[in-house]
Amino acid sequence: MNSISHMHFPRIFILLVFILSFSCKEHNTKAQQELPIPNVEVENVSLDYAEGFSITVNESFKVLTINNAWPDSDKTFTYALVDRDMLPKITINKDEFDGIIATPVQKIVVTSTTHIPALELLEVEQSLIGFPGTDYISSEKTRVQIDNGSVRELGKIEGINTEVLLELQPELIVTFGVDGTNKSLATIETSGIPILYNGDWVEKSPLAKAEWIKFFGALYNKQQQADAIFNEIKTNYEDAKNLASKVDQKPTVLCGAMYKDIWYLPSGTSPEAQFLKDANVNYLWSETTGKGSLALSFEAVFEKGKNADLWLSPSYYTSLDAIKKANSHYTQFEAFKNKQVYSFANTTGATGGVLYYELGTARPDLVLKDMIKICHPELLGDYNLTFFENME
Repeated sequence: MNSISHMHFPRIFILLVFILSFSCKEHNTKAQQELPIPNVEVENVSLDYAEGFSITVNESFKVLTINNAWPDSDKTFTYALVDRDMLPKITINKDEFDGIIATPVQKIVVTSTTHIPALELLEVEQSLIGFPGTDYISSEKTRVQIDNGSVRELGKIEGINTEVLLELQPELIVTFGVDGTNKSLATIETSGIPILYNGDWVEKSPLAKAEWIKFFGALYNKQQQADAIFNEIKTNYEDAKNLASKVDQKPTVLCGAMYKDIWYLPSGTSPEAQFLKDANVNYLWSETTGKGSLALSFEAVFEKGKNADLWLSPSYYTSLDAIKKANSHYTQFEAFKNKQVYSFANTTGATGGVLYYELGTARPDLVLKDMIKICHPELLGDYNLTFFENME
């Protein structure tokens, strides 16, 4: 369940420089007769779990601050979000911000499938005009837009088609950073297109990741709607967690699989392990700590997990036979012998995108219910799994 495995890494070479219609340079000329409106803080957008961003609402515009764009980031990004109608009336020092964005956004490019559900939940998916690797998108609603040409293919993430990108002239690009050294993103910025780093994948808990819908709510002046959507997801999640907390029997759980000679599985402090904890199961590595995944030998995993009741998310394998062919030693696990192996790899969209990678971040309540259904099937009798399925 590597949270960044579905992400794509753009490598864009943009030589043209153009100025957006709302650029401050042009705007300042128009607004020389206007008096700057005092930037007085009036309130902050409330965040319950997310730590990677904040939104301050001032008298004349909002300030979106990204303070954890990638792991261990020491750089803070600050954006001025100005109502489209207000933009001609105020003066903003653009040097104080990494981008000045007119809201509600009308033309956007996003670069991760995890961003698609937020646009759809806020009912602004029509503003999406480009995406690198559209085949990865599973949502039927957005796939309609792709099929009718409303969302342009921008090529591979490592090399976005800059000609198409410049033709589209998005008002901004929402992307993600891995370590802040992606030169292509810096090149995009020189073109005049603001780049916003979405750090949802860096958050420490499932609900914190989901709360990034408020990031998109600010871009579209839909803060109240974003709050309501998140509150409903949070309530659903907490209700499911409380339901699972009442059972006494906790199945033992094994996760992950080998890549080359290393077995990767979630650390006990990862968001993935939080799902297992909230599903009230005995995750065999729940006491471990560390960021990201654990990297163990087969022998270490076998010694601890050979008798596990359940095996969740065995990497990208889509069948028991595929697991067996990859490594015959996998067949020694009791969960394999008992066919108690569950994967999300088979739940895909029309063009092969894995639904879990797209929707799982925005809907942790559905992920948790899946795990509860698998681990405590008596609790959710009528519930149908959204992401996982029992491997044959």
